[in-house]
Amino acid sequence: MKIAVLKESRENENRVALDPESCKKLIQAGIEVSIETGAGARAYFLDDAYRQVGVSIVPDIAELLGDSDFIVKVNPPGQRSNGRHEAEMMKPGSIMLASMFPTRNLDAVKKMAEGRITSFSTDCIPRTTRAQAMDTLSSQGNIVGYKGVLLGAVELPNYFPMFMTAAGTTLSAKVFVIGAGVAGLQAIATAKRLGASVTATDVRPEVREQIESVGGKYIGIELQQNTQGGGGYAAELSVEDKARQAKMLADHCAQVDVVITTALIGGVMAPKLLDESIVRSMKPGSVIVDLGADGGGNCTSSKIGGTIEIGGVKIIAPTNLPSSLPHHASMMFSRNLLNFVMAFWKKDESRFDLDWNDDILKACAVTHDGAVIHGPTLKALQAGNSPSA
Repeated sequence: MKIAVLKESRENENRVALDPESCKKLIQAGIEVSIETGAGARAYFLDDAYRQVGVSIVPDIAELLGDSDFIVKVNPPGQRSNGRHEAEMMKPGSIMLASMFPTRNLDAVKKMAEGRITSFSTDCIPRTTRAQAMDTLSSQGNIVGYKGVLLGAVELPNYFPMFMTAAGTTLSAKVFVIGAGVAGLQAIATAKRLGASVTATDVRPEVREQIESVGGKYIGIELQQNTQGGGGYAAELSVEDKARQAKMLADHCAQVDVVITTALIGGVMAPKLLDESIVRSMKPGSVIVDLGADGGGNCTSSKIGGTIEIGGVKIIAPTNLPSSLPHHASMMFSRNLLNFVMAFWKKDESRFDLDWNDDILKACAVTHDGAVIHGPTLKALQAGNSPSA
């Protein structure tokens, strides 16, 4: 089997799907690996590092894809400067592995189906013990939570820690984290390490212990419904619970210095939690870091990918934060892909085993044999709904 590593075509993407170390392990398992010239440069993995472990460097994208059985990327296939779409240059029957967020990238999904590409999306991998080592949402979410806190600390006009000096004492900043998934828990831990006083909430009351284990104080409401959406994700709240949650958020946001939102429904869609009235109730100089921006934003006032100020409150809505720490982000992403490939690699037969009875493969398969087979994506296509990534 021949694996191709592509240079990311998406603007402002600095990561690479496989680092040299993971390539070395694939080659040792009997897999040929080729990489597009300069694919790892923005993550500080140079071509020479790949050559040293036995990777072939190919400058021509059409040649690379035409000769490959298995293609790996960070993002879904996209348009190239030569005017051709990456999916259209892949061989029929080849396999594509990337973090595609397929319901957000329906055009790419359609092209892969039309090209008879079998594709798997790592963000759809179930959150089970066996699949944990393949979960790119978790590995990259860790970076999102960490970097989001740093952005908030830079923009806040106060210290995060308490300082006692000859000029007097400054109290520690109050940080409120909304959502206690991987990104939220890392945000709590990072803010705590910086010396902040941290509170956090989540619609899943069972995560209270996790919040407290990383230094946060849990606050929340008693919900009238089960909010476990499956796979470790939160489900959408009822109308009644939304109203009660909104009041709790408004009351608490008015008391803190930094609000960091990380809430996603099903790991994809960002629920609207903070409206303009909540923003205007906050203290001048306060900061909101909307880490749900990639899913549409948790704050109704967010400028996705930018920063705005309302009533003295700064709202930061960064997108693709893992790309801002590309070296470590690529290393972790690469290990996830390596673990996925090796889980289904039949070395004695030199092939990737498309075992459609396997729970992991079934859950993250998007296209196969000319059809879209991922339920939510198929539903979005039938509805004609194509939100931007």
